[in-house]
Amino acid sequence: MLALVGLVVLVVSVGVAVTLGPADVSLVNVRDVLLNHLGLADIPVKAAKNAIVWEERLPRALVAACAGAGLALCGVVMQSLLRNPLAEPFVLGVSSGASTGAVVIGVLGIGGGVLGLSGGAFVGALVAFGLVLLLSRFTSGGTSGVILAGVASTQFFSALTSLVVFAVADSDETRGVMFWLLGSLEGMRWDKVALCAVVVVVGGAVCLFAARALDAFTFGDDVAASLGIPVARTRIGLLIVTALMTAALVSVVGAVGFVGLVVPHAVRLMVGQRHARVVPLAAVVGAVFMVWVDAATRTLFAPTPLPVGVGTALVGVPVFVALLVRRKGRA
Repeated sequence: MLALVGLVVLVVSVGVAVTLGPADVSLVNVRDVLLNHLGLADIPVKAAKNAIVWEERLPRALVAACAGAGLALCGVVMQSLLRNPLAEPFVLGVSSGASTGAVVIGVLGIGGGVLGLSGGAFVGALVAFGLVLLLSRFTSGGTSGVILAGVASTQFFSALTSLVVFAVADSDETRGVMFWLLGSLEGMRWDKVALCAVVVVVGGAVCLFAARALDAFTFGDDVAASLGIPVARTRIGLLIVTALMTAALVSVVGAVGFVGLVVPHAVRLMVGQRHARVVPLAAVVGAVFMVWVDAATRTLFAPTPLPVGVGTALVGVPVFVALLVRRKGRA
């Protein structure tokens, strides 16, 4: 029931977010444009409003929703697999690797003609995750080995990013790269919507299918093994899924933090620990959260929008503190 209510809230949130901005657009305009492009009606709409809704604001809102849903799902899986309430998608070093890949393309120009900024970020994210898997094999193993390897990878690629920006980039390049690194939803188009939607739908289906295994991992590897779950294979498989989801989303929207950390905690307070309930609701709540943060950052700070990653941190930190206080009061 909560997931269904959340879906209604999400649809309304996307519709309202599209109306926000310097140009006057109403919900009726949004409805008419959507019906026209879906071939369900032929309603006269001004060309300017059609372009604003269909080419600019609606793709941006949908990418924001997909990114929020995907990062929230990754947070749910990471916190369960690693049995760490502070785990989030970027603990695998994926975000810092994506940042390095984007900087190599955007500042050094290496491979720019083939990959582009998003492609470079995706490759960098995969390289960082590969390094985490390699390092974890030479540490203590298990959840602690993955976390320690993720910390090492994050610091290494963050240092590389800082080195390239400091040594090579000029002021304009630095500003552009930093804006992307902090999260940006500028210039979203329908091909990005399709990419993010496919990633979230496929990844969400895998997470929902693995809900029983995630329940078992919450209580430790021994419990999972006693229930007949292949612990090592399942953990690696789910880590790869979350890494690919995070890499794809970060390559599109940049490094957006706190969604994968805050949303899973909030959802668990609402519906408990069963992942069959947590997974779908986390996706919906993460999508709604991201849509409204993006709407706020681009309207309250117009004409220069605030990077969406800054907005999620500004909202996420107090929300996370409130959740911690509430959890302590219930304990």
